[in-house]
Amino acid sequence: MVEIKHSGPPHLTTMLNVNEEDAKYRLLYTKSKVYVNPTAYARDNIPGFLALVKRDASNPSYYIAWIPETLLNERGATEWDKFVKVEEKPSVEEEDDDVVFIDLPSQRPESYAFSVPLTQVYSLLAYPPNFSSWHGSIHLNLFNGTTLPTVYFHDDESHSFMMPQPKSSSTSKGSSITSYPPPPSLSSPTKSSNSWGGEDFLNRLRGYAHLMRSNLQPSLFLVDPSRVDIETHSTQMFDDDAVDDILAQSSYANSHSPVPAHRKPRPLSSPATSPLTPNPYSHRSSVLHRSLGSMSSNVQSSSQARMALLQSFSNITRATRHAAQNILSHPLAKPIVPHLPDPVKSLVNVNGDLEWGSWVEKGGVGEFESARVYLARWARIVAEEGERARRRESQAIGASASADVTEETSSLGVFELLHSASNLPTPTSSRDPKHPVDQKLWASWFGEDGRPTVTVEEMKREIFRRGISDQGRLRQTIWPFLLGVLEWDITGEERDKKWEVKRKRYHDLKDEWCGVPEVFERPDIIDERHRIDVDCRRTDRTQPLFSTPSGSPSPEKDSEMNDEKKRFQRYSSISPNAVDIGSQSPTNEHIDRLAGILLTYNLYEQDLGYVQGMSDLCAPVYVVMQAEEEMTFWCFTEIMDRMKQNFLRDQSGMKKQLSTLQQLIEVMDPDLYRHLEKTDGLNLFFCFRWVLIAFKREFPFNDVLKLWEVLWTDYYSNDFVLFVALAILESHRDIILRYLVEFDEILKYCNELSMTIELDSTLAQAEVLFLSFAQLVADIDRRQAEQSSSKEQELRFRGSSPSSSLQTTKLPVLSENLRDLLKAGRR
Repeated sequence: MVEIKHSGPPHLTTMLNVNEEDAKYRLLYTKSKVYVNPTAYARDNIPGFLALVKRDASNPSYYIAWIPETLLNERGATEWDKFVKVEEKPSVEEEDDDVVFIDLPSQRPESYAFSVPLTQVYSLLAYPPNFSSWHGSIHLNLFNGTTLPTVYFHDDESHSFMMPQPKSSSTSKGSSITSYPPPPSLSSPTKSSNSWGGEDFLNRLRGYAHLMRSNLQPSLFLVDPSRVDIETHSTQMFDDDAVDDILAQSSYANSHSPVPAHRKPRPLSSPATSPLTPNPYSHRSSVLHRSLGSMSSNVQSSSQARMALLQSFSNITRATRHAAQNILSHPLAKPIVPHLPDPVKSLVNVNGDLEWGSWVEKGGVGEFESARVYLARWARIVAEEGERARRRESQAIGASASADVTEETSSLGVFELLHSASNLPTPTSSRDPKHPVDQKLWASWFGEDGRPTVTVEEMKREIFRRGISDQGRLRQTIWPFLLGVLEWDITGEERDKKWEVKRKRYHDLKDEWCGVPEVFERPDIIDERHRIDVDCRRTDRTQPLFSTPSGSPSPEKDSEMNDEKKRFQRYSSISPNAVDIGSQSPTNEHIDRLAGILLTYNLYEQDLGYVQGMSDLCAPVYVVMQAEEEMTFWCFTEIMDRMKQNFLRDQSGMKKQLSTLQQLIEVMDPDLYRHLEKTDGLNLFFCFRWVLIAFKREFPFNDVLKLWEVLWTDYYSNDFVLFVALAILESHRDIILRYLVEFDEILKYCNELSMTIELDSTLAQAEVLFLSFAQLVADIDRRQAEQSSSKEQELRFRGSSPSSSLQTTKLPVLSENLRDLLKAGRR
């Protein structure tokens, strides 16, 4: 027997609803290679152990837990072996004396680990392996409506399925059934007592809770159901004899037919003789039986019987249609729909490809993902994998026969320019991210006195083309220059003096509230502190500076603090508590300092104040600046000067940018514009988060840093972020045009692009799109000038015939907002 002894941080104790720090946890069951899939890509799958845990106490409680392998690896091979040891045992008895104590790994926000008491689990949805999903899965639904991460059983990798089956004195009657999945090799026998790992888990769970399988939905298992749930989910839809009883009251029972007597409907066994007689079927278990109370007489007409039958079947039809639509809405079902029997096709009103888009919506499955979104996601993944394969092949060809290759094989691939105008040359990207600006190149840009030897425009051009190296702390050095915090064309000594003024200015601003109870406890400041605290606790928790919660001060240290220090701490800490506050994440000193920077900015920029989303912009700067408050504040201030329009309370800035992006799409890709217009998607709500916080939540953290420094150069445009958004839409335009015909489908699809977008190719395509737009604007201006010149020439010769006048071509009208996109060099 293995026990888990909990000695983790306070926030994990709160999660497990345990007050005793020395509580013992006994590991009852484990299953290895149970995965959580954060994204649709297999490379992102996280393997772990699914476990059943018992807390030893006077009133013992049981937990379901999922622990990723990475957390166990941090504890070393000993901890790993303890979990494997329990998995190898065929059963674990409560009185087993083989006790081993282990520490439950600390939970981190990025780990997806969970541990919940069985008393909080309402139901489980179990989906065995099938042709469309090779690995079975289980969903855990809690009473509060929360759904925990879905766990997938990779039985072909699990140790418990590949190890030899333990000998047993009795043979299971199902032992002859072939187990799933098939063994990886003939030398690795698999367990045959269960068809898949989820069934094994459910069988073990039945020993600690009452699991009831629903008759209404076979995949649903209720955990310790209430009486109402038992009555609802144990009810049968109908019994055959109920149909017989109904038809026995119609003319069909006495009609002449070739049906043998023993096959004809049987008469009612207990007919109702009076309208006041209770429903004779009220004690029966099926829905159809209970609905027969309206049949209160033996003499009712056949039409009444038919009506009662139809009404009774209506409840059954709803449930049947619901199940059928769930199955047929899957993209894999589309090819077989035309070959289904007519009654089944009529159930969902589908007729091949013509009505494939409408029946899903009309069928009442709005709460489920549309089949088109499945198809679009699948097509995107296939296209991206194909593009990667094409690049590998191009690189291989280039290595062997580079002299013969004339086609461009950069990271952008073969880019097809949008033909908004004719006879315009195809631009090429100048980006070279494989050779970023490194420490050596950066040092070569400065003389001995610290004055730069290159212009600020050259510095920004190289950063736009190359990016900044991830090695060392080079970003910490370059970002202040790029953002304008440190002046460029002055000596190092002059720069240090000016920085000292700014550093002192920050502390003066902070001293206006830090340790000042009159300001710190003001009602408006209390409200701002709460909002800032909540946002900072959940921002970038995967970063080491923010991920590790700080421990509570010991009583000894607390006693050493004098009253003045305690008073100052009370009126200076935005997030003073190191443990959970309700559902909030734990805090630490860096989260508190980040909150302090944002509160200082709230007082510095009083007209704007703090707005949700600013923490997403400030946290990466804090990480890059290695927790240096002063530099983080002034860099953040410069970023907000650029993006202040995004956070205006009337949203006028966001409306202007999305309107400009809409006009840009109309000019650059009229087909996509018309499709968005048809789907009511011209509001571009799916681009709102992209522009609001500059793609902060669409790319991994390191890619966000690379993207931001490119945007800050203002090399081509002050609003280059709109061309990045256009590049993403253009990369997925074919999928959007082909599969997505509703606004909510486009919104869902674009939201799910998060963390799947490739940065370098997107930036290269954005550059090509900008150059194409610049060429288009120049071409329009040239043609407009030619038309104006021809009109002036025509006015000089009024006697000429109308046919001699030049035919003018209608050119696109460019708004001032579109022309402003060509403005660059904000600083």
